Amino acid sequence: MKYLPPLAIAATLLACLPRAAAGTTSAAAETRPNIVFILCDDLGYGDVGCNNPQGRIPTPRIDRLAAEGMRFTDAHTTSSVCTPTRYGVVTGRYNWRSRLQSGVLGGLSPRLIEPGRLTVAGLLRQRGYHTACIGKWHLGMDWVRKSERGPFLDAIEKGPEGWDVDFTQPAAGGPNSVGFDYYFGISASLDMVPYTFIENGRVTAVPTEDKAFPMMPGKPGMTRRGPGAADFEAVDVLPALTRKAVERIALSAEDARRGKPFFLYLPLASPHTPIAPSPDWRGRSGLNPYADFVMQTDDCVGRVLDALAEHGLAENTLVMFTSDNGCSPQADFPLLLAKGHNPSHVFRGHKADIWDGGHRVPLIARWPGRVKAGSTSDQLVCLVDLTATCAELVGARLPDNAAEDSISMLRVLLGKPGGPVREALVHHSISGKFAIRQGRWKLELCPGSGGWSQPRDPQAARQGLPALQLYDIQADPAERNNVQAEHPEVVQQLTALLETYVAQGRSTPGAPQENNALIDIWKTAAPPKANKPQKGS
Repeated sequence: MKYLPPLAIAATLLACLPRAAAGTTSAAAETRPNIVFILCDDLGYGDVGCNNPQGRIPTPRIDRLAAEGMRFTDAHTTSSVCTPTRYGVVTGRYNWRSRLQSGVLGGLSPRLIEPGRLTVAGLLRQRGYHTACIGKWHLGMDWVRKSERGPFLDAIEKGPEGWDVDFTQPAAGGPNSVGFDYYFGISASLDMVPYTFIENGRVTAVPTEDKAFPMMPGKPGMTRRGPGAADFEAVDVLPALTRKAVERIALSAEDARRGKPFFLYLPLASPHTPIAPSPDWRGRSGLNPYADFVMQTDDCVGRVLDALAEHGLAENTLVMFTSDNGCSPQADFPLLLAKGHNPSHVFRGHKADIWDGGHRVPLIARWPGRVKAGSTSDQLVCLVDLTATCAELVGARLPDNAAEDSISMLRVLLGKPGGPVREALVHHSISGKFAIRQGRWKLELCPGSGGWSQPRDPQAARQGLPALQLYDIQADPAERNNVQAEHPEVVQQLTALLETYVAQGRSTPGAPQENNALIDIWKTAAPPKANKPQKGS
């Protein structure tokens, strides 16, 4: 791929070009399909059968979805952990432009999406869609405190903090405030308080008990302890979300047939911890409870697809299935590997890491008659691209101050010819470490995993590993041969491109925008220099 010098890139970004092309837009907009976006939680690229022929977890409904649609082999999240990825999905903007520079929010953290920011739900609602979110939000809500203290911090609550919430009061700033007509789900990950369902900003049952759940059946470890509703159990969450999604499809069916389509954002809380398969799913995989939970998640996907078919909506519904990051090590990688299953497939690392195992995810799209059945795409795409794709799909133009990093993949979905849809893609790890991918090259601005895998960055530095990593992803998808010293020109070019994306507040054409935080791509006072060649880092 040709590299542009920084000044040329900046000129391109300042050009204020239209954000939606005219070619396929008008024809696609006439159909106004329903859109169902299913986002799993901590499902690895290799956990899906159609992605991993050597995998040991049966996923027949997801595999069938791929057989009926398009499977992407080079799809990524913006981050290798939950909250940042969800920010990108909903806003079409890189997560590191927000105030959250590392880690994730807690269940009581204040809203992360800035007031007034256009979201994919808000865009589609403007175009006549009914919009619903069912599942794990994890983008913050503004809970009312009992005390005179200020808002909760961007932190995971521990101890008695959760009991300072007045759960009889509505929580503002949630899904209903950013474009969703309806919401049902949980505030954050299923291992975070409060343990209660929320519907349109109000808890369905006020927490009265101090609760925690086993992280995995038969294993030590518990989730964070705190406020929970008396009848709330972790094992019931996936069935409840599945049931609510099916009900919402049924409620929307008549309007959809009459020309008012719907957008269903379904961010599941599985197979994230607590790993809690229902009793009738336990032991089904023959591997471990995590694999059982993946199988139950596959069944949930199947039930949603069945509901679309039952109500005659399958033909005019774009279904997208994916995950928010790679598989968590709490799935028990050693046991799964010993039994012949690798959740990360051939890729290095897992959830939290800057390596591809942290952010390369399954992505499958089905739209009968428009997306070719049984097709595969090796285009570099990202979940942040949902907003621009939906905008082109419905014939909308995005304003300069929205979806600054979102690029439409509609041309790819419709099988139209052309080159890469993305110039480059920026990755982010749990500790806030950056990487940038362009074509075959991936530059990582840290010496180690940037996350939880070994070597972590401090350990890598002590080992004397180079401060930068550059990989030829085409030749070395496992990211084992660091070639940063052999290609200083690539390091320079990719660094300049990343710096331009940061400085302009966007990576797409349009007027420059402000970031919501000062961005330090190095996490140090000065950028490191390239080191001598070192293999295997």
